Amino acid sequence: MPREAAAPRHTGPSMASFTLHGIPVSRGIAIGRAHLLTPAALDVKHYLVPEEQLEAEVARLQDAIAAVHRGLQALWTELPKDAPTELGAFIDVHALILSDPMISEAPLDIIRARHYNAEWALVTQIDELSAQFDEIEDEYLRERKHDIQQVAERVLKVLMGTALAIPPAASGDDHAPPQMVVVAHDISPADMLAFRDRDGATRSFIGFVTDVGGQNSHTAIVARSLDIPAVVGMSQASRLIEQDDWIIIDGDAGVVICNPSQLVLEQYRARQAALVKARKRLSKLKKTPAVTKDGTAIKLMANIELPEDCQAALEAGANGVGLFRSEFLFMGRANVLGHALRIPSEDEQFEQYRKAVVAMKGRPVTIRTLDVGADKPLDPTEHTALNPALGLRAIRYCLAEPQLFLTQLRAILRASAFGKVRILIPMLAHAFEIDQTLSMIEQAKAQLRDENLKYDPAVEVGAMIEIPAAALALPLFVRRMNFLSIGTNDLIQYTLAIDRVDYEVAHLYNPLHPAVLMLIAQTIATGHKAGLDVAVCGEMAGDTKLTRLLLGMGLREFSMHPGQILSVKQEILNSDLAAITTRTRRILRSMEPNEIATAVEQLQLL
Repeated sequence: MPREAAAPRHTGPSMASFTLHGIPVSRGIAIGRAHLLTPAALDVKHYLVPEEQLEAEVARLQDAIAAVHRGLQALWTELPKDAPTELGAFIDVHALILSDPMISEAPLDIIRARHYNAEWALVTQIDELSAQFDEIEDEYLRERKHDIQQVAERVLKVLMGTALAIPPAASGDDHAPPQMVVVAHDISPADMLAFRDRDGATRSFIGFVTDVGGQNSHTAIVARSLDIPAVVGMSQASRLIEQDDWIIIDGDAGVVICNPSQLVLEQYRARQAALVKARKRLSKLKKTPAVTKDGTAIKLMANIELPEDCQAALEAGANGVGLFRSEFLFMGRANVLGHALRIPSEDEQFEQYRKAVVAMKGRPVTIRTLDVGADKPLDPTEHTALNPALGLRAIRYCLAEPQLFLTQLRAILRASAFGKVRILIPMLAHAFEIDQTLSMIEQAKAQLRDENLKYDPAVEVGAMIEIPAAALALPLFVRRMNFLSIGTNDLIQYTLAIDRVDYEVAHLYNPLHPAVLMLIAQTIATGHKAGLDVAVCGEMAGDTKLTRLLLGMGLREFSMHPGQILSVKQEILNSDLAAITTRTRRILRSMEPNEIATAVEQLQLL
């Protein structure tokens, strides 16, 4: 956690305090001075270039693009050891965008055809591309527009001779790193690397505030990976906040307070100090077994996207990987500007799965087969379906692309020769889907045997329960599968008929809806009765306010982001299972939302 910021020194007229609300994407509290990043596009000059100077102007833009290429390559090679793996991936994406003809060639044509200066030509092309992305319905794809704009920003800064400036330390505290909160319209993950001390060991920034972005924006993803408080989607923050203003980021509530009063500042400093102490206490639980007061052992597993995430899982004391989201190995293989999709080969996939299995040192690794579609499109160039959440996604997509699916199954099976691997199938609803999937797994095994390639013949296969039809027809699953994993994110979405990325209905997304609780409890009970392990791998698993409720339902395996494991473990250690189970049965009999919410809160007091 950052060191405590010095007290604001207000000089001259009293500065007005105001509060802004946005989208919380990375938890925690940051207190520091605002450092504004002004978009280079706002300062672009517009003028016409004479005919005889056009090629020189073209060369000027080409040189700037080449300089940005070299800068990205340097960032890649100089990545600090503690940098999140996502940063390297995002730098690769930006390099790919920069190489695309829509960026590297189209602006050159604009210079030649319209006689625009280089900056004007580039901004014109980016504006046209951005308008195309604005018409895309899918939120994930719309946010990829910001990647294109971030790449253009880097080129514009080279053309205009501006650089990313790091402010000096706050006056009066020359030895401490500057307590800097970056405020920008948008900021690229690559630029985040510039906000570090020269030795790369200490961050010189403590939080991010951006006008644009959402839960899936790269700024949000990297902020979570760096464990830095961040709020995005604040619209006018970069215009309302002034350079060196004192601001507080409340990453839990999605609130930014500018020029806080002394009273508010002291309240947030107290909360910040309490968070630091709480984290230190939690760190001591790493090697403590997750056991309830009455001695019931609970498995705490980690959700990961890439093999490199295994280190964080081990540091948090995870019992294994409960969900390896394999789609992250596939996504980003198509240029967001329309290059052909390149599916990772069997050997590429195998190597990534093997890395995760070896890294977990004998602990089980549950690999979910390709779960794409809806808010996770595999190919951004494909047309978005009218209702993608109900369309060709997850296992439906895999069964429609049998060669792609077979390739992945072979890679997963080969990795099982290096440790305990479980295969998890998403979005199953029909018996024939289960049967076809199991048949393809057997086909993959037969091929590997014929090629004398090793695999674990006893590898377990499980089903994700995330469609109400699956939860209501569990006998179909328990007779065919080895384990169950409840994907609460989609189960809630489909049960309540809510698009969970649609802000207009976001207030209706309720994990405590009686129908949702009934389906979860029924799945846990039916699975256990059949002798199957049952886990929850959705967001509910990492929500400490719901830990005791899930324990009372009979859940004995939780899978969550590694950063949530110790907090959930603390809840488990303080839980009286007998008392919780009795109260939970009463909750499940209730149909009144207020009664349920109140009873769940009371569980925290037991």
